[in-house]
Amino acid sequence: MSKPDIIPKTTASGIAVDPRTLDRVIPESRRPDGTVRKEIKIRPGFTPQEDVSRFRGSRQQQMDRNTLPKGHIIGWAPPSAAAPAVAKPLSKSAKKNAKRKEKRDEKKADDSAAKIKDSWEDEDEDDAPTPASAKAKEAKDAKEGEAAKKDTKTDDAADALAEEVQKLDVR
Repeated sequence: MSKPDIIPKTTASGIAVDPRTLDRVIPESRRPDGTVRKEIKIRPGFTPQEDVSRFRGSRQQQMDRNTLPKGHIIGWAPPSAAAPAVAKPLSKSAKKNAKRKEKRDEKKADDSAAKIKDSWEDEDEDDAPTPASAKAKEAKDAKEGEAAKKDTKTDDAADALAEEVQKLDVR
């Protein structure tokens, strides 16, 4: 039999087990005026009203035992350890299906890369260009090309003008 605690645990009514005699007692205490109350022995089998627990039926006790901890989510299981590296070899059909899946994934990746626009400012949102929109796009590209040529001409003219100003500079 194990030894009792040096500082015994008390019940709600203040009853503790005396470590020397192993009897249930209410330990001595000090009153506010400084006098000491004597230790009171408790008869074996007596349970004061404060220590009597509320009656709980068997179903209620079972529900109390089965309650989930606070914050627990029903149906959630923590992630298990990493899966073992040794796996069962794939069958012939499983290998074929895996290859098909890889091809599908590659095709989807290629298609999504083709669908991504060059610029987020593009106004054309159609997946496949229609003949009318293709012609409009060509006309737009042609206009942009002409504008770029004009920009180079103006750049050349600006450079020429800067050179002339430098020549005229008198010191």
